[in-house]
Amino acid sequence: MDFNWLKTVIMGSGDPMHPSIAHTVFVLAAVIASGIALSRIKIKGISLGMTWILFTGIAFGHFLDSGTIHHDTLHFIKEFGLILFVFFIGLQVGPGFFSSLMSGGLKLIGLAALVIFLGVGTAYAIHLITGEPLPTMVGVLSGAVTNTPGLGAAQQAYADSGMADPTIANSISLGYAVAYPLGVVGIITTMIIMRYVLRVDFKKEDEGLAAMSNETNLPHRYSVEFTNEMLAGKTIAIAHMLINRQFVVSRIMHKSGEIVMADGNSVLNIGDRLRIICTEEDRDAILAFFGKPIEMSLEEWGAAAMQSTPLVSRRILITREDVNGKTFADLRLRTRYGINITRVHRSGVDLIPYQGMELQVGDKVMVVGPEAAVAQAEKALGNSLKKLDHPNLLPVFIGIALGVLLGSVPLMNIPQPVKLGLAGGPLIIAILLGRFGPHFHLVTYTTMSANLMMREIGLAMFLAAVGIGAGDGFVDAVVGGGYKWVGYGVIITVLPLVLVALLARLKFKLNYYTMMGLMAGSMTDPPALGFASVSSGNDMPAVSYATVYPVVMFLRVLTAQLLMLMAL
Repeated sequence: MDFNWLKTVIMGSGDPMHPSIAHTVFVLAAVIASGIALSRIKIKGISLGMTWILFTGIAFGHFLDSGTIHHDTLHFIKEFGLILFVFFIGLQVGPGFFSSLMSGGLKLIGLAALVIFLGVGTAYAIHLITGEPLPTMVGVLSGAVTNTPGLGAAQQAYADSGMADPTIANSISLGYAVAYPLGVVGIITTMIIMRYVLRVDFKKEDEGLAAMSNETNLPHRYSVEFTNEMLAGKTIAIAHMLINRQFVVSRIMHKSGEIVMADGNSVLNIGDRLRIICTEEDRDAILAFFGKPIEMSLEEWGAAAMQSTPLVSRRILITREDVNGKTFADLRLRTRYGINITRVHRSGVDLIPYQGMELQVGDKVMVVGPEAAVAQAEKALGNSLKKLDHPNLLPVFIGIALGVLLGSVPLMNIPQPVKLGLAGGPLIIAILLGRFGPHFHLVTYTTMSANLMMREIGLAMFLAAVGIGAGDGFVDAVVGGGYKWVGYGVIITVLPLVLVALLARLKFKLNYYTMMGLMAGSMTDPPALGFASVSSGNDMPAVSYATVYPVVMFLRVLTAQLLMLMAL
């Protein structure tokens, strides 16, 4: 039996003019599998994660004959992997991006932007002092701040310039690979150093956490006895107009003991007891507006309700596509079914519903009402997990197409056209789709597992292709002076973080947990976020990380491109 086919797949065709695509894909798969296996190695709880794929690719690229690799296939895999990676990041953070800007996020974003510009300035200063080529320093910068899309954007900007030199192109990847490991370690080490420099006491941080957290913005239930004579005989809708705050009156207990569901047309009478849902922040104003707070347990409300009209409460999952992007006012759920919506659960957060709120596929709404009415509302909203498991590919590929178009638009010429590129364009479009897609009845919802899988596949493809491409000259580059890049990378990592951490703590009195998330987010570094989350034991690092991440990603991509164009 002829086994030449097996030799071709494993070893290549042996003909540099006609390299085997099957061999190229086989090598890519082997690199990714080996890198993922190595990523499970942890030293004192710290792992380089998916970056092992890059180092494995460099090893394969060093020992393999580069003539056996189909470079057009490798280039496509690299670019398409990058697009998938940044697009699904944007799709995930999009829904909460703009709201984070409104809730104190601008300060955090400003500090993160300062980290970025200090890092860029440091890299440029090292270039001027040492004479190190600027493209190489861009690679070192991307590695030092552990930002893979920045690397991709820099490489693409250089390739699009029409002046591409293979040696310089490789130096970008090599600089990234050499600086990355200590970039990860440097971020975590800086967190630890700042803890002791600033004399952080975790007990004091925990005491101040309540004020720093977003728990005051979450909905809570309160009971109040209605005593406001000015509102007596008026409806809840009028009360909403008079007090400009978000609240829901879910139930009313009349003096007779009868409990009814409330809606906008429900009339308020002196002595009624109201079940109100609002944020802790608005509690005092709303309760004082209606009357005096009273203590009534959920069991009392429930037991009393069962004695009159049997009411049930149920979480209903929105899965019908025709509901996507519609408001509560459009659906008229209270009028049609006689039910009350008390909360909306979206992306892990409970929100207070209001008439103008746009619903999205994947939202969970808390519905209160008679059993039969709740069942009717369930049919209208969907509540089918099976439908959510079915992928919505149309918005994905529409988004990728629009992202590529946006990334190709020349923004300015200095001296080469500045573009957002295949990293920046899809990222921005994905953020916009995640936020505004439902407004145009586009179902952008993807399960967390599906989103993570697509991101990881894209990142793995990109890192493997970059590693294989850079492996041919890696050893020669390090021996020939590349070891200096490690030191340059440490300076670029540590200096901006230390300066901004001191500013954040001493000037803005930032909570240490929030500060750790800010440091990890400004470097787009998941291992550092993992360390921060474990150290803090709460979600505050993740909140600040998610707040700054999209803007940081965009600025990293843009500044990498600008630096690269300055080198041309």
